[in-house]
Amino acid sequence: MTGEVGRISTIQDPFELLREATARMSAAQAEVTELARLRRRVIQELHDGGMSYADIAQQVGLTRGRIHQIRHGGPAPEGAFLGQGTVTIITPVKQEVIKSRPVVAIEDMTAAQRLGDLARSFGLEPSFESIPVGGEIDLNRPNLVVICGPRISTHVAQVLAQDPTLQFERADDGPWTLVDRTTGEVYRSGQDQKPHSHWDVAYLGRLPRPDRKGSLVVFTGIHPPGSLGVVQLLCTRIGELYNEVKTAHFSALVGTEYDPDSHEPRHVELLTPLRPLADD
Repeated sequence: MTGEVGRISTIQDPFELLREATARMSAAQAEVTELARLRRRVIQELHDGGMSYADIAQQVGLTRGRIHQIRHGGPAPEGAFLGQGTVTIITPVKQEVIKSRPVVAIEDMTAAQRLGDLARSFGLEPSFESIPVGGEIDLNRPNLVVICGPRISTHVAQVLAQDPTLQFERADDGPWTLVDRTTGEVYRSGQDQKPHSHWDVAYLGRLPRPDRKGSLVVFTGIHPPGSLGVVQLLCTRIGELYNEVKTAHFSALVGTEYDPDSHEPRHVELLTPLRPLADD
C-alpha cells in the first residue's frame, strides 16, 4: 500500500474519504495515460530509428508481441501537442456592439467543443473556461489552450508579443492584420478587404507562459472563422504538426477559406512554416 493510499484509508469522515479516493483515482488514471503515451512514443522513435520490435523487446524484457501491441495501442503520442492530463480550453467573452451584452462567438464555442472532442480522442480530459469582459485571465497554469487574440485580452497580447516573427498589428485604416516580419508580408482578412472575400488568417503558436515556468498553446483568427480553421487543421493534421515541433515553442499562420453562410472551413492551409522560437 502506497503512502498516499494509506493516508486516505485512515480518513474517518466517509464523505471526505470518498472525495479524496475519487480525486486520487482520477490523478492516478491521468498518470497511467501519460505513461502509456510515453511508452508508445519511445517505442515508435526506436523503431523509426532502425530497431526491430524484437530488439526492443529483448532490451526491456518484454515479448515482441507486447512491444508491437504497445506501439499500436493506447493514447497516441501526438496528444502531447495539446497537453497532458486535463487540458483547459479557454475562449473569450466579448462585448456585444449593439446592446453591450457579454456574448461568446458561436465559432469560438464550436472551436472549443471540437477541440475538446479531439483531446478526448487522445485520452485527455478537456475542461472549459471563459475570459471575462475586460480580459483578466491567469495564464500561469499548465495545459492551457487559449483561443483569443490581443484585442480581447491584454494578458494574451503580452504572451503573443513574445513572438519576434509573427505579430498582430493594426493597419492604418483600422483593421487588425498579421505581419510576417521575416518576409515583410502583411496578411489581411477577406472581411476587411474590398471586395470582401470569405477568407481569414489565424495565428497558431506554443509560447512561454508569463511566469516563464511553462508553455501554453494559443491561436486565434483575425475574425472567428479563422479560429475554426485552426481547429480543422489540428483535427486533420495534428500528427504531422507534432512530428515537426513536438512540444517545443513555435508559431505559424493558417489561412482558411470558409462557407459564407455557416462559416465552416472549406479549405485550410499553412501560410508559413512552423517556425521554432528560441527558448530563453
